[in-house]
Amino acid sequence: MLDLTSLQRILGTLPQISIALVGDLFLDKYLDLDSRLTEISVETGLEAYQVAQVRCYPGAGGTVLNNLQALGVGKLHAVSVIGDDGEGYELLRELRTRGVSNESVIVRTDRMTPTYTKPMLSQASGPAREHNRLDIKNRTPASADQDRQVIAQLDAIAGQVDAVIVADQVTERNQGVITDAVREHLSVLARRHPQVVFFADSRSYIGLYRNLLAKPNRNEMLTALGRPSNVHESSAEGRLDEIRGAARDLSCQIGAAVYATVGPDGILYVDQQSAEHIPGIRVTGPIDIVGAGDSTTAGIVSALCAGATPAQAAHLGCLVASITIQQLGVTGTASPAQVLARFQEA
Repeated sequence: MLDLTSLQRILGTLPQISIALVGDLFLDKYLDLDSRLTEISVETGLEAYQVAQVRCYPGAGGTVLNNLQALGVGKLHAVSVIGDDGEGYELLRELRTRGVSNESVIVRTDRMTPTYTKPMLSQASGPAREHNRLDIKNRTPASADQDRQVIAQLDAIAGQVDAVIVADQVTERNQGVITDAVREHLSVLARRHPQVVFFADSRSYIGLYRNLLAKPNRNEMLTALGRPSNVHESSAEGRLDEIRGAARDLSCQIGAAVYATVGPDGILYVDQQSAEHIPGIRVTGPIDIVGAGDSTTAGIVSALCAGATPAQAAHLGCLVASITIQQLGVTGTASPAQVLARFQEA
């Protein structure tokens, strides 16, 4: 398991490593609305909310990049596809601000930049309240030409980094960056570059990967195995046994180890020979679990690149997530100093 000396060594190594993220990048745009300034529209009679501030962050796979940058990873590369539009301009600007190389981000006129616009209305007391989100997503399949561009960027960068993280965010098949063709090529690259950590996080298609480490939650894993996910075990021990068995089956199916996340109970690391439970880090007070999985991914992969054991990497993933879920109204990150402090508290 992770001790203080090992944790300090891992964190101290992160500035020397290089990680590429391939997949769906969204722009997370927060509109901070000041309720004191709300007006009534003369034309419609409806409330007209007033935007006091606009905050933009790289979202979806960008959340993983945010967390890697906050942890101090030395070089970060984004491989993705965005639109030739204002949202794309803002997303590229935010990547540059965080020191993420966007040389492998493909800009196309036939695609839109996926965007989550989140209106946040201030209240007299307590945190701001999020109103209905406005989503921009591509609703048509990616072209074969786009696939060729993405694959070419992957071929160019795979041998130059310590890890490739796959952010397979879009649930509609072949409508995001990670299409069937790109997914198949990633399996080839994982065989071609055994010294590189290939790590997949996919909302809907984790069972289609081969040769890549995988990080599913319970429902994603059961769906990938063709099993019902609406059946719940009555005890915590029963749930862990169910997930352990499913993770072992998924590991056999994909030909690589599985980091199965189990919410506050932590992570089950399972390969075809062994299984290990890494407990979660308990926290108190209000939490926001949005982005917890992405912060977990950042912790696991960065630790593996720094020479951690699988269990140590999972422990760091749990530490990072325990910090980010306590940051309300924004998809949080964790610094090395915060990680060390949380480790000593726990």
